[in-house]
Amino acid sequence: MSEAADPQNVPVEESEAAAREREAQAIRGLAMAYSRMREEIGKVIVGQRDVVDQLLISMFSGGHSLLIGVPGLAKTLLVNTLSRILSLSFRRIQFTPDLMPSDITGTDILRDDPETGQRSFQFMQGPIFTNILLADEINRTPPKTQAALLEAMQERHVTVGTSSYLLPAPFFVLATQNPIEQEGTYPLPEAQLDRFMFNIVVAYPNAAEELRILKQTTGGENPTLTPALNGRQILALQEVVRKVPVAEHVFIYARDLVRATRPNEPDAADFVKKYIGWGAGPRAGQYLILGAKARAILEGRFHVSPEDIKAVAHPVLRHRIVTTFQAHSDGVSSDRVVDMLLEKIPVEVQQRAAKLAGK
Repeated sequence: MSEAADPQNVPVEESEAAAREREAQAIRGLAMAYSRMREEIGKVIVGQRDVVDQLLISMFSGGHSLLIGVPGLAKTLLVNTLSRILSLSFRRIQFTPDLMPSDITGTDILRDDPETGQRSFQFMQGPIFTNILLADEINRTPPKTQAALLEAMQERHVTVGTSSYLLPAPFFVLATQNPIEQEGTYPLPEAQLDRFMFNIVVAYPNAAEELRILKQTTGGENPTLTPALNGRQILALQEVVRKVPVAEHVFIYARDLVRATRPNEPDAADFVKKYIGWGAGPRAGQYLILGAKARAILEGRFHVSPEDIKAVAHPVLRHRIVTTFQAHSDGVSSDRVVDMLLEKIPVEVQQRAAKLAGK
């Protein structure tokens, strides 16, 4: 039988081509939805474009995010708005010192059957059973309760007694922290901070944005939001994100950037040894690649560039770098250290080209 007549060849080629076309259509559709999402969010949230972009990138990568900002910057409103335009269920938990793990995960309760008179335990779901969970001021609850939430973030299920219960998909935790008031709080240890894909800084608005906020929020107009995606589409797009191709030199750049944060490396820079006590682990590199992939397809591209890595470097690395006392004394923040790393670490292709040019 000739190759053209082989029934096993043609369908495979057609199916591969069809799969690539579906993925390309999904990317084009996501790029269009991305534009609509930003437009819809802009009806409610003034400014904060970088914050919105980073939240969407983390969600389409399947990661969780930690939002750092003072009160009154519309963090809760932003998350709520995001859930509405994505047609996802949303719940908010205000973390307090007396919050127990069962207040989040749920618990077994004893129920009487009126017909048989028998008693049995029935699981009552906690607020964690939702698509988007806003963990407000997560550092105000004790480590035991923090651990219950963070375990669910990693495992995507809740264990009560001897039974496990799957969380709905997609599932995102967006936690907030107030950077000002630290008295009476329980700071998340580095191992638990590492569970968050992004650490997103929510800054003050500029003068023009603040004027728009005053006009927009003190009137009687209530904007109507139009959903752009749903949960099923988000899950499908998360699979597309992982299929985005990455060139070898981009992998090398992400690897070199993460390894450059470690002061015990033989070729560590002097400022790294001076300002970093503990560097980022391999998970940082994984999130750099995933975040870069999501950013690429949100912009309608089916390839990742080093600029995508640079764009997500700060939210990925700022909470994975432990700065030294010398850094605090010199007023050098983790963000400034990331800036210095981005200036120092060249892209492998550019480095090779420079060597060929004799520079």
